[in-house]
Amino acid sequence: MRGALDRLRKDGKRYAVLDVTSDADLATIGEAVADHELVTAGSGVALGLPPAYRRRGWLPAYAVRQDLEPADPGPSLVLSGSCSEATQGQVAKLRGEAPAFELDPMALSRDADVVTQAIVFATQRLPKGPVLIYSTAEPARVASAQRWLGTERAASLLEGAFAAIARALLASGVRRFIVAGGETAGAVVQALDVKALRIGKEIDPGVPWTVAEGAPRLALALKSGNFGAPDFFAKALRMAP
Repeated sequence: MRGALDRLRKDGKRYAVLDVTSDADLATIGEAVADHELVTAGSGVALGLPPAYRRRGWLPAYAVRQDLEPADPGPSLVLSGSCSEATQGQVAKLRGEAPAFELDPMALSRDADVVTQAIVFATQRLPKGPVLIYSTAEPARVASAQRWLGTERAASLLEGAFAAIARALLASGVRRFIVAGGETAGAVVQALDVKALRIGKEIDPGVPWTVAEGAPRLALALKSGNFGAPDFFAKALRMAP
């Protein structure tokens, strides 16, 4: 594989897309690209890179896993912007167990007060337990909103809303955030001004709890759309540091 990549480079090719059918392929890729300055991939490539780094002496032979210090006291908030099939099931399950507020991009485009309504809804209910705020919807509704608003505007409205809600509820005392969706997680982490995270126990494969460095000490579980079992949110809430 390393030789094939070298030949592509000599032929003037700037990008290579590698596919896998087994964990052994991930190990091969990890060894082949470990010396590259930039590698981007799904999280599966993490199976192959650390062993390759250890062989080069860049990582210790093993790392002692430490339990996370708990986050500061405060309620838990679930924010879901992913519309993946897995997240749709997870949101549907949590809606039957916790107060839930839906963010609709069409409503956001017409009325800026929707964000305030979501904040008030959550603030009133968080003292009694976790609250869910979500824009997760079935594909037909997502496609309709994107046709009316444009894909970029629909995404921008939702990311801005989640960021504003996260900032406001942080100020009101929330200290544990469970976030579904890559773009949503990015918007929330930036809004919370998180600079570094300590990684703790896995909730489900590929999704750990983390605790942010600095004050206040926040706990965050950040998951991509299709990660996690149907009861992911309930499990995350039970395991929260």
